[in-house]
Amino acid sequence: MADLSAVTALVIEANPNMRTQLRTMLGESGVEKVQLAVSAGAAVRKLRETTFDLILCEYHIGDGQDGQHLLEDLRHNNIIPLSTLFIMVTGERQYEKVVSAAELAPNDYVLKPFAADTLHTRIARAIIKRDALLPIYKLIDAGDTPGALRACLEGERAHPQYLLDFLRLRAELHIFAGEADEAEVVYQQVLKLRAIPWARLGLAKALYMRQRYGEAEDLLAGLVDENDQFLDAYDWLARTREAAGELAKARDILARAAAVSPHRLGRLRRLGAIALEMDDPHTAETVLGEVVRKGKYSDFRDPDDHVWLMQAQIGNGKLEEAAATLRDLDRSMASTERGKLCTALSAAMLHGKLGDEGKAKAAVESALSESRRLGKLSLGLKQELARACFDHGMEAAGTEVVLDIMRTAETPRAVENTCKMLDARGYAPLAQDLEKQVHQEVRALVATGAEKAKAGDFDGAVTEMLSAVGKMPNNVHVLFNAALALLRHIENRGWSEQYAEQAQRLIDRVRRQDPNNARLPALKEFHATLKAKFGIRDIKV
Repeated sequence: MADLSAVTALVIEANPNMRTQLRTMLGESGVEKVQLAVSAGAAVRKLRETTFDLILCEYHIGDGQDGQHLLEDLRHNNIIPLSTLFIMVTGERQYEKVVSAAELAPNDYVLKPFAADTLHTRIARAIIKRDALLPIYKLIDAGDTPGALRACLEGERAHPQYLLDFLRLRAELHIFAGEADEAEVVYQQVLKLRAIPWARLGLAKALYMRQRYGEAEDLLAGLVDENDQFLDAYDWLARTREAAGELAKARDILARAAAVSPHRLGRLRRLGAIALEMDDPHTAETVLGEVVRKGKYSDFRDPDDHVWLMQAQIGNGKLEEAAATLRDLDRSMASTERGKLCTALSAAMLHGKLGDEGKAKAAVESALSESRRLGKLSLGLKQELARACFDHGMEAAGTEVVLDIMRTAETPRAVENTCKMLDARGYAPLAQDLEKQVHQEVRALVATGAEKAKAGDFDGAVTEMLSAVGKMPNNVHVLFNAALALLRHIENRGWSEQYAEQAQRLIDRVRRQDPNNARLPALKEFHATLKAKFGIRDIKV
């Protein structure tokens, strides 16, 4: 038997008898360093403090969560590293549902009932595979995506028994880097070997990134039709329809997914947000009420949820329910920084609807103060803060918030929705003026960097453009020209690994946000030419 004495494990199981049984089995398998958690919340708290080699988790863990939801929370919030094994314990009757092509799948499943030797075999097998993938995990954790891609190629040659695992990792790394074309090639390679659902999902993601929404939708709709438990396909189908402007279809597919899996807060939040954007407060109230209720059992509860629930309740004319939601927010999360902001914003909404202009304006002032102190806000909170400012005659403050949205928005749609909000309040000319102002700011920033480079001040050009990225972190023109400034510096001052990596990250961001950018191929070619000029070895991946 393989020696598992060095393995550290966390058992997540609500039933005390089963918890004891699993601990005993682990001991019989040689795993002696075992800690226990009786709920998802207890597990998250332990995992924030300690890293384990293995998590053994019962599928049904109570508190409105299951093991799959917990795994997704842990991965999405970077609570556990990729090297931590997650093995799900489940009954055979639930197995088909549990393994329904989840994008974030556990490392293995153990079906009840089972014996200690079965558990030992599954853990040993998972560790052997993990060790083969470990060099890639370490490179990913270090932020070295090119190195991780090269390690995938090496792994495919050294461990052909895990070929599909290496191919999947390589494709996902290309997706992360914004390299949709390269990801598509890998997914097609997998599909030639086997018609695996995750590869079809990945191919749809690559098509989505290239804004080929119709083709992506066809693939995703097919996956959902074939397997009504394939929740990740639902989510990407909704995202694809939303990107194509088909909000009603996006709402409907998310509603179907929520009926299949009613506990995933992220999906419910998205459904509520789309319903609010569509002016469908009835759907929004139902869904967001569930988000707030279920969030009470989650370590990832978000005060924003109360804001959007109140917005839906006010939209439905349910002011007493909105007041109760505000009291709940004030009682449960007003002591946190974001909770204070959300409480003030919610109070402004309610007082405004009740016609108490003095209290409403005071609440907006408080929200503005909290926002300045907090610094970084979600797009939704920024938009609500801007709306509150203009609704209560605070045009100067509202203008500053809108400018911040326009300078930092990740998508054109965010700017469009903000302009619609201004237009609905009679500020259409202001919206046009602010858009022009931001465009002028971008041109001025880019021109200043270009002038410095033209004058031979390549250090100054880099400093100027990186400062511009800080001011407008999602503006494609700023990102593009910052990457160009870094490459011009390398061209004229010599190779810099730091500048080359920064340029690559900026190029990746441009590719993710604007995959069809006509100037992008030339920038990538310039980068490759500089590597060749300075003899930098770059393995084709």
